Amino acid sequence: MAVTVQDVEYIARLARLSFTDEEKQRLTVELNTILGYMEQLNSVPTDDVEPLSHVIDLQSVMREDRQVPGLSREDALKNAPARTDEFFKVPKVIADR
Repeated sequence: MAVTVQDVEYIARLARLSFTDEEKQRLTVELNTILGYMEQLNSVPTDDVEPLSHVIDLQSVMREDRQVPGLSREDALKNAPARTDEFFKVPKVIADR
């Protein structure tokens, strides 16, 4: 399937772009070159190739996710400058209207 100047004009109109006649000719050649590369890729035999999620075999560098116990309420509040029995006490930041 070859791209024509009319195809470039149609795509340009859809994208609300305007091109000069020389740019339309250049884009026609470039799009046909890209389609030629795609035809080359389509001719490569890939019957025995398994699908990949990534081209490179990646290994996670992050540590394994594991559940660990968190701080107790008492440990979390013991260094707080102001607190109630169960919560941090902070200054009010929202004014009444």
